[in-house]
Amino acid sequence: MRVLAAMSGGVDSAVAAARAVDAGHDVVGVHLALSRAGGTLRTGSRGCCTIEDAMDARRAADRLGIPFYVWDFSERFRDDVIEDFVSEYRAGRTPNPCMRCNERIKFAAVLEKALDLGFDAVCTGHYALLRTGTDGTLELHRASDAAKDQSYVLGVLTADQLEHTLFPLGETPSKELVRQEAEARGLTVARKPDSHDICFIPDGDTRGWLAERVGAARGDIVDDSGTVVGSHEGAHAFTVGQRRGLSLGVPAADGKPRFVLEVRPVSNTVVVGPKEALAIAQISGARFTWAGAVPARREFECHVQIRAHADPVPATAVVSAALVTVTPDEPLDGVAPGQTAVLYDGTRVLGQFTIDHTVSAVPVTT
Repeated sequence: MRVLAAMSGGVDSAVAAARAVDAGHDVVGVHLALSRAGGTLRTGSRGCCTIEDAMDARRAADRLGIPFYVWDFSERFRDDVIEDFVSEYRAGRTPNPCMRCNERIKFAAVLEKALDLGFDAVCTGHYALLRTGTDGTLELHRASDAAKDQSYVLGVLTADQLEHTLFPLGETPSKELVRQEAEARGLTVARKPDSHDICFIPDGDTRGWLAERVGAARGDIVDDSGTVVGSHEGAHAFTVGQRRGLSLGVPAADGKPRFVLEVRPVSNTVVVGPKEALAIAQISGARFTWAGAVPARREFECHVQIRAHADPVPATAVVSAALVTVTPDEPLDGVAPGQTAVLYDGTRVLGQFTIDHTVSAVPVTT
């Protein structure tokens, strides 16, 4: 097969590309330039897709003896990921930019261009497994290494995309083995730190970054009875479940900490209340996709995961033509509209939806 290896400049994508070469594929490496800031450099484990990362990817490709290119996707990344991130916060939702990047850049724009150029598949360093189901269709499953499993952020992939995707690291029992393999292959990225945080906010100051783009405006913080208990400099700085940084002037009657229950962008109001009010009895969303075959039944049991590193929770899903509604066996904690819910059947990813609406197990009275 002709395989396009997406090389981020990290150890995982370098080893994935190496394994694709070992498998006998005709491999070409590509690094995605997602920022027009030419002087951008990496700071420790913060950020990705920087000048330094591009150079690391090129060195790895040279070591593997494969052609290497840099593709400029900065405009598409700005429009589909960064602007989406900003608009979601403006609407009082909590987006996941990694999900949008996988959905709209790495496995949409890149795969589309790769297929147009005659490639058969895109290879990445994600930790996930592809298996053939009993009906002959490809299924997306959790990786062998539960600690590194990335199936959650890949839940946005469709059946067609899975048909043209390779995950060579999915069976690897641990990340340390990947690093050891990189050292044995002479790859200079063998001990490079993993990237974390939001790649386009490398200093980690999400609040300050959003303030520049959304604007800061003083507003009220109210409790679950509607009483003003504090003020803020911009509702965009808060997300459901947040406890720190509230600076409340009026203590709770029971003396217990209060958490963000709701963000209301229209009135620029933040609602706070007790931790138990964060319990969510039901979630639903209209923006959904299926990672493989569409579920045969309208109602089915599954597990739902609402964060990349959250534990999956047993639940019942009901699907209509326009909506997915999930009722967990036990309430979920601190769910925010804008988050992604990924549905599993055992290790298999069934699909995902963006959470539009939540039903509290302890309704807010305001």
